[in-house]
Amino acid sequence: MSRRLEFIIGEDFDGKKVVQFLRGHLKMSARLTASLKRVDRGICLNGEHARTIDIMKRGDVLSVLIPDEEHNVIPSGEMPAIIYEDNDLLVVNKPALLPMHPSHSYPEGTLANAVAAYLKSKGRSGSFRAVGRLDKGTSGVVICALNRFAAAALSGKVEKEYICVAQGIFEGSGTIDRPIYRPDPMKTLRAVGDKPNAVPAITHWQAIAAGKGHSVLRIKLETGRTHQIRVHFASLGSPLAGDDMYGGSREYISRPALHCEKAALFHPVTKESMTFFTPLPSDMEKLIEFIAQK
Repeated sequence: MSRRLEFIIGEDFDGKKVVQFLRGHLKMSARLTASLKRVDRGICLNGEHARTIDIMKRGDVLSVLIPDEEHNVIPSGEMPAIIYEDNDLLVVNKPALLPMHPSHSYPEGTLANAVAAYLKSKGRSGSFRAVGRLDKGTSGVVICALNRFAAAALSGKVEKEYICVAQGIFEGSGTIDRPIYRPDPMKTLRAVGDKPNAVPAITHWQAIAAGKGHSVLRIKLETGRTHQIRVHFASLGSPLAGDDMYGGSREYISRPALHCEKAALFHPVTKESMTFFTPLPSDMEKLIEFIAQK
């Protein structure tokens, strides 16, 4: 169903235009702001139709109507474990080997299909809008925005922490600052190097434990590039365990040993600080226990 958002105007926006609140406080995109003008009662001030140039006063009630969206994928499949849900967010624990989006190789059986099926079962419309993506082989927290406003407000605003197991011994902490590029535009494989099409990529790591030629690391990303953690550690000669795409061994785990453990954000509507955690899946728990054995 459509989502109507209501806000009480405070002193900071007393005497300001509606558009200044929408674009400045809510961080609403110019495209969405413009589209609301074409929706019946898309923008209301104290219950009456309003224009973006109208002046607000402290105590006014401003509301915007986010229209329904049709499911943009085939609703199918089983929903992963839900960590949190409200009218704007759906936070799930994605298992490893579940693709995020349909593709030529996976027209169904993806997280997007499962979310669409779940929303349909609840009588809700909406497109799948993941705020940041996880590789197919990566497990952990995925934030799904349930409308265009939430997606725009959260874009680039979610802070994530990962746990990974790299081949090689690491101590202390450090930063990998190496640009990443795509050698073949027809393939997902990435590489590190100063190429014309390379983009900046910065990865911060902290060692947690080490043993048997492997290290358990906590990762924070300053940039969020495709395969960033995987290709950065491979560039050091220490690919992630199980990541055979980048030279990792599958002796101890059959997929890249990478898990998104934590995601922190400010709610797009309430501005409440929120943090979500997911425990390590069993395959990574077993690997880390093996590494820790004396």
